[in-house]
Amino acid sequence: MADTRQEPTFETIMSDLKARRYKPVYLLMGEESYFIDKISDFIEESVLPEEERFFNQNVVYGSDVSAAQIADLAKGFPMMPSTHRVVIVKEFQSVKKFEALELYLDRPVASTILVLCNKYGSIDKRRKIVAKAKAIGVLFESKKKKETELPAFVEGYLKSHGASVDRKAAAMIADSIGSDLNRLTSELDKILVSLPEKNISVTPEIVEHQIGISKDFNAFELRDAIVNRDVFKANQIINYFEKNPKAGSLYSLLPIVFNFFQNLMVAYYTPNRNNERALAEGMELKSVWAVRDYVTGMRNYSASKALQVVGKIREVDAKSKGLDNPSTDAADLMKELLYFIFH
Repeated sequence: MADTRQEPTFETIMSDLKARRYKPVYLLMGEESYFIDKISDFIEESVLPEEERFFNQNVVYGSDVSAAQIADLAKGFPMMPSTHRVVIVKEFQSVKKFEALELYLDRPVASTILVLCNKYGSIDKRRKIVAKAKAIGVLFESKKKKETELPAFVEGYLKSHGASVDRKAAAMIADSIGSDLNRLTSELDKILVSLPEKNISVTPEIVEHQIGISKDFNAFELRDAIVNRDVFKANQIINYFEKNPKAGSLYSLLPIVFNFFQNLMVAYYTPNRNNERALAEGMELKSVWAVRDYVTGMRNYSASKALQVVGKIREVDAKSKGLDNPSTDAADLMKELLYFIFH
């Protein structure tokens, strides 16, 4: 019979941990280290009181231990008065042979919480250790956030810290920082510290002041101008970046334009695309407002034009790396791209 259980999410795992509902093993693996660190750090800092950790908690590294040594640590029983023993293995990706651990997972010690942190990649799901960890504990695959998911992540992170953020500010932060969640949350923490107690709303003006992103001339505004076919504003932004090199490379604007047209193609082939909620679900967007740019985009650009623009962006990207481009500078290439998009 197929396993129909829902895959655990970061939120459900953290909810169970905060409620002190523990599992005997947590196999945390995947490309995104942020969520793995958050889960393992919470277990390390919250399961046992500080005075019990010396005898009942082991934090080891995969490069220093074998699977047999990890299993031996997990087989130990907690010293009184603790009811749990915690074993955390960081850099578990350095452990290559799992046999001893697979045997341990057949009969795990009920009082042990074993945490295996396999960063920067996933273990082959055909391996026995994966199936056994899933059967008796938590198997969590930490995936990189898509570019389209970052504004919602920014919004959720700030909300969890008691702050609100408007759509433009969230997009400015996401577009500027990118998908490195450790760096992204570090910048968000700086913003949170700067907020006055009586005004915990993050605005574009605050982002401009704290992160140094112009609220009027940035990747989000360029995307918005392109979505709405605002030729004047789009060229204003390119000219701003040309005259202000400290604002960033003009080529840093390419990914957000590429992602818009790539997703616009997805929108065209989504069933029932005239219904905003159905379109949001089909594009795996977490909110309806996030899909409205694609509704506008489909009014302003045909599917064939979107496909042509994706090809043109790839051409500009190649030229930016020096391929078939002996002398054209960044500003001229970006202006050429805008002309192609709007005509």
